[in-house]
Amino acid sequence: MKSSELHISRWVAAVVVLVALIGGGVLALGMRNWSGHEVFGASNLELTMARSSTPVPLGNFSNGFAAVLKPALPAVVNIHTSKVVKSRPSQMMPFFNDPAFRQFFGDQFGQGQQEPKTEREQSLGSGVIIMSDGTIVTNSHVIDGATDIKVDLSDQREFQAKLIGTDAKTDIAVLKIEATGLPTLAIGDSSKLQIGDVVFAIGEPFGLRGTATMGIVSATGRGGLGIENYEDFIQTDAAINPGNSGGAMIDLHGDLIGINTAILSGGGGGSQGVGFAIPINMARSVMEQIVGHGKVVRGYLGLFPQDVTPALAKQFGLSKPGGALVSGLKPDAPAARAGLQDGDVILTLNGQPVQSANDLRLRISQTAPGSSVKLGISREGKTQDVNVTLAELPQDASAAEAPGESGGGGLEGVNVQELTPDTAKELQLAPGTRGVVVGSVDPSSAAAAAGLSRGDVIQEVNHKPVHSITEYKQALAAVGKQPVLLLVNEGGATQYVVIESH
Repeated sequence: MKSSELHISRWVAAVVVLVALIGGGVLALGMRNWSGHEVFGASNLELTMARSSTPVPLGNFSNGFAAVLKPALPAVVNIHTSKVVKSRPSQMMPFFNDPAFRQFFGDQFGQGQQEPKTEREQSLGSGVIIMSDGTIVTNSHVIDGATDIKVDLSDQREFQAKLIGTDAKTDIAVLKIEATGLPTLAIGDSSKLQIGDVVFAIGEPFGLRGTATMGIVSATGRGGLGIENYEDFIQTDAAINPGNSGGAMIDLHGDLIGINTAILSGGGGGSQGVGFAIPINMARSVMEQIVGHGKVVRGYLGLFPQDVTPALAKQFGLSKPGGALVSGLKPDAPAARAGLQDGDVILTLNGQPVQSANDLRLRISQTAPGSSVKLGISREGKTQDVNVTLAELPQDASAAEAPGESGGGGLEGVNVQELTPDTAKELQLAPGTRGVVVGSVDPSSAAAAAGLSRGDVIQEVNHKPVHSITEYKQALAAVGKQPVLLLVNEGGATQYVVIESH
């Protein structure tokens, strides 16, 4: 009897296993097809995905972290590039340019030989092998402008690399070398990271190959730093130094959860415990689009959002800060066509809270053009829903949805925001002062050369008073590429400033 029951049990178990395998295969195929439709930009990249994201007890590492780092190190490579640049020859003495000196001595002291010299500039960085066929991800700034890109592997082999594509807006680039059977890192899930998680940064700082440092996740979702157009950084105190850019950030599983990209050095040029990595979820979406389509396509609203501060929340009748305040609209763009207005506060996107202007920009950028999104907004203290069909972000609109408004012509590189009563008070301006406040100025711009700086209030553009960003934009549109005459209020003192266009 027991023998018969055992025989039947084994037969039933075999059938169950067979059905499970068949069902699992069908489900996997269905999920693959489903995810191909749902994950914007996904391609057929044969990436190795992490099998587990469950916490790892630190007690398992009584002898250190060699078990995590040893298999990961060979997948991180050294990237060295070169490019041809032109530089002016240095002058012997400044007074040789003096007109009186040159009247008597002419150009015999070298002032007539000002032809630029051609030089070759070298740079170092890191990269991560993400596919065994030689596909490598790195930072865009590592290979920017390079005419020659070489990749050194941990086994001392060197390869000439081909640039597949770049996305400067997120600082991601994809390279390819002619090699097979290469070591790779499994792709983790950066959305699971929490403050305090242990992480490792691997790269080639100062050209020192195979360097690993350890720290914790100091913060997630860092944005508004002005490093990239789209920022959602992982912040860490793991030492990141020059040459680490493009290297790997891994977790205790050894899975790739970020691409090292930047540091705040406080002017010292080295690590001060504040480093940043691009989350792998963002990097993966970008590199899949680069490999699959040759470019990155993003959704586009066509508005200028800014963060809702406590003072602004009070002004717009909100119970607490949060959301994104519409401070400007692109004419004939999706937001304007859907009926959004200046002063609307976007509180939700497809039912999920909008935390900030940066949060809105990131989520819209990762939504496919042509998609319909539902925005929950607050207008004059009342909430309502607005449906917007997204367009494709124009290729030349790098700041199309940055906070504030960037000028054109002579004001290229100037970012302005609405002047609120609280801001006016902070700037020590007289009550009733109207205009737009300068939020930032590109140091290389004509406006910066003319002396315009952060905190200045623009009250007139070519004698036309401006009381809002809308009037500011209208006044600039009439100027075109001509010189701009501004009436600028700096700490209560006004003066006219002429800004020439480049």
